[in-house]
Amino acid sequence: MNKRFRVSTTLFFASCAWASVLASCGGSTAEQGAASLPTDTTVTTEVSPNSSQVQEKTTLLAVGLDPDALNREISPCDDFYQFACGGWLEKTEIPADKSRYGRFTQIYERNEVVLHSILDEARAKTLKSPVSEKIGAYYGACMDEAAVESAGTKAITPLMAIIKSVKNTKTLDKAISQLHKNGVPALFRLSSSPDYVDATLMIAEMTQGGLGLPDRDYYLKDDERNKTIRAEYKKHIAAMFVLNGMKSKIAGRAAADVINIETQLAKASMTREARRNPENIYHRIELEGVSKLVPSFDFAGYFAGLGFPNIKNITVDSPEFFSSLEPLRKKASAKMWRNYLSWHVLDSHASLLPKAYVEQNFKMSQVLSGAKVLPPRWKRCVSSTDHALGEMLAQPYLEKMFTPAAKAGVDGMVQGISKAFGVVVNDLSWMSDATKVKAHEKLSSMSPLFGYPATFRTYDFEVTPKAYAANAMASRRHEKARDLAKIGKTYDRSEWFMSPQTTNAYYNPQANQMVFPAGILQPPFFSEKAHVPVNLGAMGMIVGHELTHGFDDSGAKFDAQGNMKNWWAPADLKQFASRGECVVDQYASYEPLPGLHLNGNLTLGENIADIGGVKLAFMAYREMVANNEVSLVADGYNEDQQFFLAVGQAWCSKSREEVSRALVVTDPHSPAPFRVNGSLSNSPEFAEAWGCEKGSPMTPEVACSVW
Repeated sequence: MNKRFRVSTTLFFASCAWASVLASCGGSTAEQGAASLPTDTTVTTEVSPNSSQVQEKTTLLAVGLDPDALNREISPCDDFYQFACGGWLEKTEIPADKSRYGRFTQIYERNEVVLHSILDEARAKTLKSPVSEKIGAYYGACMDEAAVESAGTKAITPLMAIIKSVKNTKTLDKAISQLHKNGVPALFRLSSSPDYVDATLMIAEMTQGGLGLPDRDYYLKDDERNKTIRAEYKKHIAAMFVLNGMKSKIAGRAAADVINIETQLAKASMTREARRNPENIYHRIELEGVSKLVPSFDFAGYFAGLGFPNIKNITVDSPEFFSSLEPLRKKASAKMWRNYLSWHVLDSHASLLPKAYVEQNFKMSQVLSGAKVLPPRWKRCVSSTDHALGEMLAQPYLEKMFTPAAKAGVDGMVQGISKAFGVVVNDLSWMSDATKVKAHEKLSSMSPLFGYPATFRTYDFEVTPKAYAANAMASRRHEKARDLAKIGKTYDRSEWFMSPQTTNAYYNPQANQMVFPAGILQPPFFSEKAHVPVNLGAMGMIVGHELTHGFDDSGAKFDAQGNMKNWWAPADLKQFASRGECVVDQYASYEPLPGLHLNGNLTLGENIADIGGVKLAFMAYREMVANNEVSLVADGYNEDQQFFLAVGQAWCSKSREEVSRALVVTDPHSPAPFRVNGSLSNSPEFAEAWGCEKGSPMTPEVACSVW
C-alpha cells in the first residue's frame, strides 16, 4: 500500500497508559485490575475548599513528570513549551549521530537496545529456533564488514548489466520493470492499494516518483540554500559514479544528466499539500487509460517483467505527471537514461555496499540533516533487520517487552476517548443531526489494533550468513512481490504497516483503523505506575490524535467503511472547511526559524489531530477522576496542570537547523514547540488551568475549534 496519504503516522513522543478506564494506573507491567500509585507519593493530606475531594501532596517525579525539565522563569501563559521543557532543552545535547533528539527518541533507543541484545544472541546461536536462526543470520551478515568489503558491488552487477542494455524506449521499459521488481523506485512507483471508492478491493496504484532529493521544491526553488543543496547533490552523484568505476570528467557529465531528468520530473510533480487531498490523487483509469497517458511505454511487457501480467485495474495519482513522461522519454537520450537508472541503483543500494559507498552517502545525508557522525554499524544493522524481517524480529521482542496488561490499558484508553468524541459530536452547534448520525456511524465502526498483528508475516526468501547485500535485495524482491500479489484480491484489514517494535502509531482511513504498536506502549511514556492525568496528557493525546485523523480534513472524506464518499450535509461541510482555515492561518504564522514559516496547508491534518487529541484526552481524564475521593497536588501543581505538563513534556525535542528546514518542506507534522503551543492555545481548559488572561500568547483573542 502507498502510505504517503492513507496512513497518517503519529511521530509522537508517547507517555504512559492506564490499566482500566475506571481506575488509576499502577502496579507492575504484569499486574492488572485496581492500581495504586508508587509508595512514596503521599506527603500530607488536606481537604480542598472547592470540592469534597481530599488533596494529597506529592512530587512531580512521583506522578510521572520530570521536574528538572521545567523552566519556571517562563510564564506558562507566555510560552508553555518553554515552561514545560526549557530545563530539558538547556541540558540536552543532540547526539552526534542524530539530526534531532527528544522523548520519542529515548523510547526508540531503549527499544533499539533490546533488539540489539536479541540479535546478538541470535547471531551467537544461543537461542535455537527458526526465527532466531533467520534473524541472526541476516543481522550477522550485516555486521560482517569484512564480507561486505569482499563482496564489493557484486550484488548489483546484474542490475547494472540490465541498464547497460538500454538503447531505446523498449529496452528502457524492460530495465525499469526489473529495477521496480528489485525495489528501486526509478521514474515512478507501483504498489497495491484499496480502491478509494470500494475499499474491499485491492487495485494497482501508480504514483509520481523518480527523485533523489526529498521533494520537488529542492529542484525548483532558487534560494541560496536549495542552490547549495543541488550543487552538493551533483557532487555526490558524481562521487558515487567514480566509486563505481567511472572517470571523473565523465562522472560530472553523468551527474548533470541525472539532475536534468530529475528536474523535469520535479516540474511535473504535484505538491505535497495538494497530495493531502485524496480527491486529487485518485484517478481510476485502468490499464487502457495509463497506456493512453504514456503511449510509448510497453506496460504489458512491464507488468510481465514484474511477474504480474494480468494487472488491469489501475489508479494513478497524477495524470499530468504520467503524461509528462511521454515527451521526456523521447527527449532524453539513451545515455542519459542509463546514467539516471545507474544512479538510482547506486542510491538505493548504497547502505548495502562497502564502506566507501556508505561514507559518501552519509556526506549527502549530512547536508540535508546536519548529523555529525554516521551511526555505529550495529544500529544500522538492527534497523536493516527490522526493515527486512520486522514481524519475525517482533516475536522475541514481544516476549520481553509487552504484556496483556499493557494491551488492556490502551484498550481502556481508546474506549474512554471514543466516548469523549461521541460527546463532542453531540455538542456541536454547527453540525446538523443528519451529519451527526454519519459521524457516530464512523466512530462506532472505527477499530483499534494494539501491540501486534493477530498473524505474523512469513518471509519466504533465503538468508545467507555471509551475503548482506544479497540478503537485503532478496528481502526487497520478496516484499515487492508480496505487495503486488494483493492486487485483484479482497483488502485484508488485519495487515499492519509498521512492525510491532516501531515507536510510532498511525490511522488508516481506508480501514477506518487506529494502530498502536507495542514499541510505543513502553515506559516511561506508557506506564501503569504513572498518575492518570499524566497518562492521559501524553499517551491519551496520541490516542485522541489518531482518532481525530478519521475526522481531519482528509480523513473526513472517507466513510465508516473506508470509502471516499461524502457523508456531510453541504452547510456542515462548509462550516468544517471554514474552521480548518482558521487552523491553516494560525500555524502559517509560526516561524521555526527566522523568516521560515510553517506551511499551514501541508500541516493542517496533523494540527487538527493535535488539537482534537488534547481535547479528547482531557475529557477522558476528567471523566476518569470525577468520582475519585483523592486528588494529587504534585509540587504545587494540581491534576489539570499535571495533564497539560504531560502534554508539553511528551514533546521536549531538539533539532539541528538543517533538518528543521528540511522538515518544514516535507513533514506534515508541525515542529514540537508548535504542536504543544498551537494545540494548547486553542484549549479553554488550558487557559483555565493556568489562569491565562485573554490576549496572552497562550490564550489568543480568537481560538480555532474544529472538533
